[in-house]
Amino acid sequence: MYSTKEEMMENHLKGRGIKDPKVLDAMWKVDRSLFIPEDVKPHTYDDGPLPIGQGQTISQPYIVAYMAEALDITPEDIVLEIGTGCGYNAAVLAQLAKHVYSIEIIEWLAETASANLKKASVKNVSIKQGDGYEGWPEIAPFDGIMLTAAPPFIPFPLKQQLKIGGRLMAPVGMFNQRLILITRKSEEDFSEESLILVSFVPMKGEAEK
Repeated sequence: MYSTKEEMMENHLKGRGIKDPKVLDAMWKVDRSLFIPEDVKPHTYDDGPLPIGQGQTISQPYIVAYMAEALDITPEDIVLEIGTGCGYNAAVLAQLAKHVYSIEIIEWLAETASANLKKASVKNVSIKQGDGYEGWPEIAPFDGIMLTAAPPFIPFPLKQQLKIGGRLMAPVGMFNQRLILITRKSEEDFSEESLILVSFVPMKGEAEK
């Protein structure tokens, strides 16, 4: 049985502890079917990742909502996303933030995401094709940074591009990955919180070295 959008909201999100009304509203507003290939559209609202071509996937709705809720985005926030993918996560973040800057290392994915966001009428996302390891220093500092691919450790340049009080969310590790939430307390002081176990594709580029 395929899940409906209503079942996604009630069972996969609210039923698993997603409570923030802003996040739930964002998940309802963004049409996930616009970000996936035709052959998997019947599975649009199933609670699992879906293939989007060439070994890449779109994250399951629960993880998208969980990460957005944990990052605690406000309407005035400027957010950096590392790993645009098909653009779905950026579209959700764009409902919560003032603007989302997103970097995608794979050229065809950056182009696909741009086209998908246009279809979804999302206008407050800027995409750059390149390696996200160094972040986007011309725009920094950011209120929030989210990685949607897993590095073996948090790249130092990304931590340095957080505002004081800013938050960074990333899956970390090669195998037993865990979501890590970092908050910048001062210029030199960062707190770190370990959250749930996850499974993301490895971060490519400089992070692989």
